[in-house]
Amino acid sequence: MPDFPLIEIHDFSDPRLDVYARLTENQLVNRADPSNALFIAESPLVIGRALDAGCQPVSFLMEEKHALGKARPLLERCPSLPVFVAQEEVLCQLTGFHLTRGMLCAMRRPALPGPQQVCQNAQRVAVLENVMNPANIGAIFRAAAALGIDAVLLTAQGSDPLYRRALRVSMGNVFVVPWAYLPLGWPALLAGMGFKTAAMALRDDSLDIADPRLYREERLAIVLGTEGDGLAPQTIAQCDYTVRIPMHRGVDSLNVAAASAVAFYQLGKRPGR
Repeated sequence: MPDFPLIEIHDFSDPRLDVYARLTENQLVNRADPSNALFIAESPLVIGRALDAGCQPVSFLMEEKHALGKARPLLERCPSLPVFVAQEEVLCQLTGFHLTRGMLCAMRRPALPGPQQVCQNAQRVAVLENVMNPANIGAIFRAAAALGIDAVLLTAQGSDPLYRRALRVSMGNVFVVPWAYLPLGWPALLAGMGFKTAAMALRDDSLDIADPRLYREERLAIVLGTEGDGLAPQTIAQCDYTVRIPMHRGVDSLNVAAASAVAFYQLGKRPGR
């Protein structure tokens, strides 16, 4: 038997499951009381990366067999926390439960740094303007971590990187790559920090993504736009470069997550490396 208490849940309507089963993402964010705002981490990998990043857990929910097995190292890191356990047939009433690897953790939302802080020593950053799909956000963070991007900056109108689906798709890399929200007038802010901005956009005057001028920039911000419409015209006008990924076979563009991986690989190259 484990040396931490397990709390058995037999009924899906049990109010102790509300945080996992019935609160919306907006309710978890709790803008009226940010000190009690929460997010839900799914799977041992994501939970472990959140703990490594210093996130504060509130409770766990899992199949009992996991509490006695693969979850044990995580639970031992969080003594005295409530550990709710239930049989699979109860938990499968949770939408998408099979995607969670049988384990969920409610955590307090961490205080976020500002853009100046996350960019202090950065040479290559990603800027996401109004990217709305949580799966795209997660995939972009995973690509940013894998391809050496130093930080991700987001406009407030886009999707939240701590949404469940974004966390799951990122495989916890939201806790690996520093990120912050941008204020209005962010192109001027980045320019003041010494960044040149490269807007990813399909225009006749766009530079090829392999143009050596991009590689030579000491500090470069790669700017990606919302799904469908892409970057706002006024954003493109305020950027130093407009950059395109060459296309073939009549394809006119890539999904923003796929485009981010190509852009991060090519534009992530920097002088002296």
